[in-house]
Amino acid sequence: MYKIQTLNAISDIIHTQLSADKYTVSKDEPVPDAILVRSAAMHEMEFGKELLAIGRAGAGVNNIPIDRCSKEGIVVFNTPGANANAVAELVIAGLMMSGRKIADGIDWVKSLKGKGEEVGKLVEKGKSQFVGAELRGKTLGVIGLGAIGSIVANAASRGLGMNVVGFDPFISVESAWSLSTTIHRAASEEEVIAQADFLTIHMPLNDKTRGSFNAEKFAKMKDGACLLNFARGELVNTADLLAALESGKLNRYVTDFPNDDLIGTDKVVCIPHLGASTPESEENCARMAAAEIRDYLENGSIHNSVNYPEVQLGDPEAVRVLVLHENIPNMISNITAAAAKEGINIENMVNKSKKDMSVTVMEMEELPSKHALDTLAELPGIIRIRTFTKE
Repeated sequence: MYKIQTLNAISDIIHTQLSADKYTVSKDEPVPDAILVRSAAMHEMEFGKELLAIGRAGAGVNNIPIDRCSKEGIVVFNTPGANANAVAELVIAGLMMSGRKIADGIDWVKSLKGKGEEVGKLVEKGKSQFVGAELRGKTLGVIGLGAIGSIVANAASRGLGMNVVGFDPFISVESAWSLSTTIHRAASEEEVIAQADFLTIHMPLNDKTRGSFNAEKFAKMKDGACLLNFARGELVNTADLLAALESGKLNRYVTDFPNDDLIGTDKVVCIPHLGASTPESEENCARMAAAEIRDYLENGSIHNSVNYPEVQLGDPEAVRVLVLHENIPNMISNITAAAAKEGINIENMVNKSKKDMSVTVMEMEELPSKHALDTLAELPGIIRIRTFTKE
C-alpha cells in the first residue's frame, strides 16, 4: 500500500485516481510515500527518507522547497493548465472591468441605498462619471501564451473583436497549435508593450521577473493603457505602478493579488485571488496531481515535474530500475560500467536531464541483487534508486 498525506483539503476526486486497494490517504499520515498539497507552506517541513513525491494541486510551487527536494530525490509535480479556464474567465472579466468603470459604478450604487424613489433619477444623473471604452477594435497585448494566455488571446480575438498581439519565447507546441490564426505573434516583449491598449501578463515569478513591470516598462506603454495581472502580484513594482497611475500614464490596474498599498486606491481594481476558485478548477487540479503521483509511484513515469525531466513511461515489461542523479559528466558511463561489473544486463535505457537533475531508466529481464543496487547507489552523484516489476 502506498501512503499519501494531504496538507490541505483536497477534492475527493483524487480517489478516482488513487484506488483504495493500493492507497491510504490521510492528513495525519506520519510516514508518507507522497504528499498532496495546495497552498500549505512546506519550507520548514522535514521530509522522511520514505517521501518520494509531492503533488501540488495548482501551478505555482513557491510554497515548496524545490532545491531541497531535488537533492533528496523527491520529485515535485504541479498541474499546469488544470485551472487555466477558470483563471482565463476571470481575466476576461477583469478586461471588461478595466475598460469600463464597472467596479466603481457598483460601489457608487451602494451609496444610494435609502434614497427611495429618487434612486432612478440619481442613477441617470450620476452614471456619466463611469463612462468607459468598448473593447472591440482595441489592441490587447498578451505576455505569456501558455495555457491561460492562449485562452485569453483566443477569447479576446474571436469573441470580443480585439486585435491581439502576443509574445512568449518559450511557447509550447501545444499552445502554439491552439492559438487562432488571428493572433499576431510579436518578436519581443517590447513590441507588445508599445502596441497594447490593454496588457495582460501571464508569466512565472522568479528572480528575473520579480518587479520586472516597473517604471522603465510603464514608460514604453501607450498613454492611458490598462494593465492586468492575474499571474503573480510580485511581478509588478507597486511603487512604480502607483506613480504611473497617478501621472495618468496608466489608466487602470486590475489584479487578483491585493496588497495594502493597492486596496482602496483610485484606478485600481483588487480581486481577492479568485482565479482558480471554482469547483471545476479545484477538481481538475486535484485529479491531475493525484494521477501524476500515481504514475510515478507505480511505474516511475514523470510528467509535469518542476525539478526532474519529463520521462513518460508505461508499465514495465519485466523489471525497471529508475535512477535519480545529478546531471554531471560521465554519469551514464559510470552507471553502465557499474551495472556491467555487477552482471546486470540492460536491455533498454533512457536518460533525460533538466538543469542540474537527471533521470536514467533501465529496462531488464531480471531484478538486480541488493548488492548490485547498493553498488550503483554508492556512485558519486546518485540520489535515489527505485525498482519496479511487472505485476
